[in-house]
Amino acid sequence: MIKITIVALIAFLSINSFAQPEIRYADSLRKANHIPELAYAVVTDRSVITAAAIGYHSILLNDTATLNDRFHIGSNTKAMTAFIIAKYVEKGKLKWDTRFFDIYPEWQKSSKKAYDGITLQDLLSHKAFIQPFQGEGDTTVPDFKGSRQQKRAAFGKFVLTLEPAKIDSNNKFVYSNAGYTLAALMLERVTNLTWEQLVNQVFNKDLKLNVKLSWPDNQSEKDTWGHSYENGKLTPVPSNTGFHLDYTEPAGDINIELPDYVKFIQMNLRGLEGQNNYLKASTYKFIHEGIPNYSLGWFNIYEDNKSLSTHSGTAGTYYSLVHIDRKAFIGYVIFTNSFTEETINGARLLMRMLKTQYGNKK
Repeated sequence: MIKITIVALIAFLSINSFAQPEIRYADSLRKANHIPELAYAVVTDRSVITAAAIGYHSILLNDTATLNDRFHIGSNTKAMTAFIIAKYVEKGKLKWDTRFFDIYPEWQKSSKKAYDGITLQDLLSHKAFIQPFQGEGDTTVPDFKGSRQQKRAAFGKFVLTLEPAKIDSNNKFVYSNAGYTLAALMLERVTNLTWEQLVNQVFNKDLKLNVKLSWPDNQSEKDTWGHSYENGKLTPVPSNTGFHLDYTEPAGDINIELPDYVKFIQMNLRGLEGQNNYLKASTYKFIHEGIPNYSLGWFNIYEDNKSLSTHSGTAGTYYSLVHIDRKAFIGYVIFTNSFTEETINGARLLMRMLKTQYGNKK
């Protein structure tokens, strides 16, 4: 036991010494772009090449960043929702081509005719042309009552009464948070479980991760504070601040620690390498590459002789950026606890540096 501890300590000191210039560069980006806290990792299917957490939980606190801090990941939740659904597709509860109205036939009469043929796969790949519900310019949503699941169901039924969104001629899909609500509703009905219960079952019980919903707790726990941008400055947001995502939680309302998210990315990497794990390798391939432009929870990108799965995420107070190189089988993860143009700039510059430094290493 002592020998293992000494070896591990030597390895840590060596990595820490090697990583110091990288961490200094990352911290310079954090400071220059006024990001309170930044955490990042570069990983292969089995190992963590580099990882760090720098900065502070809030601009008003001196709580130093740690790798066990929690971050709200916004739309990177979509890949996790698609992952859950994929498990139940493998179990035979649904098929990718199951029509929405096969599961909710009683809603078809009140819905727009254009939605008659939409499938689970269409919803998860943003090809059902559901209105986006991304914030500014959205249709006013009624104040639905009841439990979270009841509100989501009422919202889903309402969404289907709206005119379809116009197709994006460049991307051939319409990115829609509401589409993920509809997909989750399909799974809720066939499993008799809520999306929240499904998140807990798959990620916490089956996979032994520590996934939570909504903002990280910074009131009873000393965790990260998200930061909004108001009147030209960052403002820390208490986790007990009332907010909702217009009933689109399955599209963007998970928080997680970086080490646990890394495990999720590593499962995806192993699957892409052809290894069955929680899901079959063929399922991972379909999730990431099965549909052009946007597959299931991931943008499917081919550029500069690279094959990439990418996504960013925010609900306005945190920002996350994730890339998976499907040829080199390397994952890159960046978490922050602010969301401004500067935050995006800092994260993109850090991503560029990490991919340049580690893109050819395994």
